[in-house]
Amino acid sequence: MTGREKPMTIEIRPVETLQEYRAVEQLQRDVWGLEEVEVVPDHLLLTAQKNGGLVLGAFETPPGGAERLIGFVFGFVGLTPDGAAKHCSHLAAVTRAYQSRNVGYHLKLAQREHVLAQGLDLVTWTFDPLESRNARLNFHKLGVTCRTYLRDLYGPMRDELNAGLLSDRFLVDWRVASDHVAGRLSGDWVGYTLAALENAGVIVLNPALPGDLPRPVPRALPIAGERLLIQIPANFQAVKSADFELARAWRDHTRQLFEAAFVAGYTAIDLLFERGQSYYLLERNWEPH
Repeated sequence: MTGREKPMTIEIRPVETLQEYRAVEQLQRDVWGLEEVEVVPDHLLLTAQKNGGLVLGAFETPPGGAERLIGFVFGFVGLTPDGAAKHCSHLAAVTRAYQSRNVGYHLKLAQREHVLAQGLDLVTWTFDPLESRNARLNFHKLGVTCRTYLRDLYGPMRDELNAGLLSDRFLVDWRVASDHVAGRLSGDWVGYTLAALENAGVIVLNPALPGDLPRPVPRALPIAGERLLIQIPANFQAVKSADFELARAWRDHTRQLFEAAFVAGYTAIDLLFERGQSYYLLERNWEPH
């Protein structure tokens, strides 16, 4: 941007017009490469929004240009297994040109304000635990936690990002009224460091084997301690593009570790990205506060 250019403005607000709902349809196609049958249609988005759900758009207005949709989040009211009301966040996407620019983060903050205004305190969603960038946003910046691993939740998927792999997912809890989440959003959150955790005796169960692409170890260390670290590829899509069988190996490898850790009473509470590597931090007997 030169000194003569005016900054762009981005506004986050509820989607309102039919044209805007159809822009949400198109963004789904652009980001995920969805087949038409998989796109959540305008009429369903509109109906959900008018009945307690939420469709938020991030709209950018370039200098001298027309407003355009660059991201959205879509969710609706649901129930927990014990019958308590929650917000189920189903879709969130940002156009590729605006990824890693905090648009998704601010969409989630606006979603949180909406949910709190409804008197709810829990938001849940699913995502691929091997997608490091999403995990960093979810755990480190927003403060979600996870103790539920879902095998092949959606069956064979047809979109470009997920085709060919088992659709394993984390089901994450975002306790939007909790001190834990408030602390992550306060701006004072510094976070854990790999060095500090290692000095405290926290071990990486599965340090990746060196090479052009990270490879899972043949055998991980035993699950033990109050805290532990599980490594995942820092760029899973790059692994998938270069070596599909290696991507499948990472899926199988981490599935076993996460399932075993959750059964043993651990909760995933953070995603560290250091030294070009990604590690989940898990803590035993963690409770929301």
